[in-house]
Amino acid sequence: MDTSVLPERIEQIAAEAGARNIGVAFYDYETDRSFAIHGDTPFHAASTIKVPILLTVFDAIDKKRYTLETKVHIRNRFFSLVDGEIFRVSAGRDANSKVHAARGKKLTIGELAYHMIVTSSNLATNLLLGVVGLDQAKETLQRLGLTGIELYRGVEDERAHEQGIDNRVTANGLVEAFRVIEEGRGISKASSEKMLEILHQQEFRSGIPAGLPSNAKVAHKTGEISTVAHDTGLVFPENRKPYALVILTEWEPDKGERQATLAKISKLIYQEVAGSEVAHA
Repeated sequence: MDTSVLPERIEQIAAEAGARNIGVAFYDYETDRSFAIHGDTPFHAASTIKVPILLTVFDAIDKKRYTLETKVHIRNRFFSLVDGEIFRVSAGRDANSKVHAARGKKLTIGELAYHMIVTSSNLATNLLLGVVGLDQAKETLQRLGLTGIELYRGVEDERAHEQGIDNRVTANGLVEAFRVIEEGRGISKASSEKMLEILHQQEFRSGIPAGLPSNAKVAHKTGEISTVAHDTGLVFPENRKPYALVILTEWEPDKGERQATLAKISKLIYQEVAGSEVAHA
């Protein structure tokens, strides 16, 4: 495996597709090799911030603050970081309707964690962040040694966004977050396994998974808004140790072949890193 050829080829794919910026980070458990392209450049996190939030939820479970069966009252009423004014998560803009349909009822933390990742529910995300507490979540990420992840606010806090306060991530930071999950570093084995189980069920599969053969499994989380499209996770080729891959891309608003570009980069990396090795296994 020669990863030295990958950065130039990846940047060429992104440039040809019209991406304004790209950040990629890679770590291979099979060979202990890694590389990064603009790995410390911050991007708007979009829904990839839900992976660090997932980590903080399971850290709190490890600390016996609650369990996966703890029930949470479902409400759609949050307070802006900027001025404390009330805001709500728009059902029309949320990727999930089931959590909105449960308003006034209760769902378990396990159910909310599932919907936050698998169906990318923004309402579930804000509810879980409220359970953990923003300050506690920041402390947990710091204790886990995760840098390059800036968690400032809940999702759809438009007043904060207008003030330039957005959650931001780097490719290197998210690779480390997935390594913490895969290796159970600072978290229990049970929490590591449960987070991977949830991440394996991701429903949005037009990025990294679209560039892989059908026998390769992926535990991942996507993120997309008008100017960014990301995919980040762990790839498990058949008969081989996994690799961590983060692809962050920035675009002109609502332009470009976003998902196709993520898939092309994923395919290139798989073929260069795992394809020939798996073929001869």
